[in-house]
Amino acid sequence: MLDWKKKKQESALVERETGGVPYLAFSHLEDTRLVAHGFSTRLGGVSQGIFSTMNLSFSRGDEPDRVRENYRRMGEAIGFSCEDLVLSDQTHTTHVRRVTAADRGKGFTRPRDYEDVDGLITDEPGLVLATFYADCVPLFFLDPVHRAIGLSHSGWRGTVERMGQVTLEAMEQEFGTDPSQVLAGIGPSICQDCYEVSRDVIQEFQKAFPQKQWGELYRQQEGGKEKYQLDLWRANERILLDAGVLPEHLSVTNLCTCCNPKLLFSHRASQGKRGNLGAFLMLHM
Repeated sequence: MLDWKKKKQESALVERETGGVPYLAFSHLEDTRLVAHGFSTRLGGVSQGIFSTMNLSFSRGDEPDRVRENYRRMGEAIGFSCEDLVLSDQTHTTHVRRVTAADRGKGFTRPRDYEDVDGLITDEPGLVLATFYADCVPLFFLDPVHRAIGLSHSGWRGTVERMGQVTLEAMEQEFGTDPSQVLAGIGPSICQDCYEVSRDVIQEFQKAFPQKQWGELYRQQEGGKEKYQLDLWRANERILLDAGVLPEHLSVTNLCTCCNPKLLFSHRASQGKRGNLGAFLMLHM
């Protein structure tokens, strides 16, 4: 077992390892046997230096052949083929794309013909949705009734714009998804203690959330400074619950990327000198 610094001991995330490649998974998604999924650590790959070792970004300066080998290893560990990947093109939007067989391989074996996509949804088995992180919040969705999935990236901008709700609404429109039947997970990302933001960010959250929820979402630093500690975990939890996800169907991480810089990539902890983690989700055939 890896030596995690945890915000609380209890967690629905479980540590898995195959062939020397560790990853994290949600037990309530595993229990359905409907999906293969995982969230990478920074261990088990071949990248070097600031990218060591399991970097999954082609755009941060790492050698492409090493990144491809990292994907191959993650695929073997989680149980997917890299030819079936469909990669997001994240720009902190709330744009959600429905993925079909025509998208197979985009971003990995062939170029993407889309941009500004932070969320992916599908009901086609065998397609591997992939999104990327280094402090922002990964959101996993499984509709076991309509056999549909979603995977979304939610930084502070996406959270203000309610990316989780937007993803559920897209699944409802495309697949008939009822949020009360969805199993959802909030994955490893930066915790409130590590996430200092300025007044302008807090003002955006004040506009987006009712005042009665402000106390849950942030606290001002002592001494009257215009600095705040923002809780993206709680904000995304509130968004999903307000959108109709049942509390018993929602699992929230206890692992902070910034608290665990040797195990997870963190933009803040590394001051931007880092690779990317990956979230992967696929419906079984």
